[in-house]
Amino acid sequence: MDPEKRVNEHRWTEQQVKLAFYLYCQLPFGQLHARNAQVILLAQNIGRSPSAVAMKLVNLASLDPDIRASGRSGLTNASLLDRQVWEEFHANWEGLSSECEQVIKSFPIQDVQGDYEEYNDFYYSGETRTSVVKSRVGQNFFRNAVLASYQGKCCMSRVSIPQLLVASHIIPWSIDEKQRLNPRNGLCLSAIHDRAFDRGFLTILPDMTVLVSKEIKQKAGGSKLIKELCLLDKKGIELPDKFLPAANFLTWHNNHVFLGD
Repeated sequence: MDPEKRVNEHRWTEQQVKLAFYLYCQLPFGQLHARNAQVILLAQNIGRSPSAVAMKLVNLASLDPDIRASGRSGLTNASLLDRQVWEEFHANWEGLSSECEQVIKSFPIQDVQGDYEEYNDFYYSGETRTSVVKSRVGQNFFRNAVLASYQGKCCMSRVSIPQLLVASHIIPWSIDEKQRLNPRNGLCLSAIHDRAFDRGFLTILPDMTVLVSKEIKQKAGGSKLIKELCLLDKKGIELPDKFLPAANFLTWHNNHVFLGD
């Protein structure tokens, strides 16, 4: 075989790198290895070895500022294409994740499910639920990415039962279309903490500490649950491995949703 042709066949395509990044977002950092079932599945479908896919995932991790800040730099030979795909995703989360989903639907091998089932729409039922699910294409990607970043634990209570966890938006789904699927616009919360955050009873400051609203504090002598929420005041959250909540998103929640302390 012509050496140049061999190099070109070995070179990753843009679509392959996009699919790798799509998977990277949805795996905990500790699962970026060749034995992972989802890594093996992607490798089979794109004609790469599991080791090659795992290496690509770690190369992508080396571009993640949250990973670098923690000292886990990964490999250091991320390509120009890797950087390009990283920037494209951050500029268009919804478009790129939708593109990847369409490619994945055409894969010949589809026998591995994501680690986290979809529970974000459990508040809805019947026609309302159907309408919501149809309007939220890509929500499963967002949920998987957020829960993977927080190792499947609520960042306030450390609850780790998937059925009780919600990938909570900091800036609501309806407010900022561009940030709907951005994992940095997400928090892993239990259902009760999600509802409290959504209604402004709790917020998180850019320094990653929780503030409890005065309305909750005034009821501190009530139920055990209210007392536990009050204990969160000025306590730090459990930080994610990657996709740290964006400070400007948290500031928006402080200013527009939080009921005040």
